[in-house]
Amino acid sequence: MGLIDSLTDAFSSPSPADRPDDGSKGAYWCDDCANRVRDVELEGEPVCPDCGAEMRFERATGRDCAC
Repeated sequence: MGLIDSLTDAFSSPSPADRPDDGSKGAYWCDDCANRVRDVELEGEPVCPDCGAEMRFERATGRDCAC
């Protein structure tokens, strides 16, 4: 794939407004492992699947992701 094709694909991908709303309000972050889990992917208590530490909730206001 050439440079022009790569740029065309990048600009034709769906915008965040075109994506379906799955109800996510943000993500949980593990400070120990730098592991991020979206809130809609978690069931129960927000603990890190790698180390078992408690995760903190993050939300990036005015942006499309909670990273």
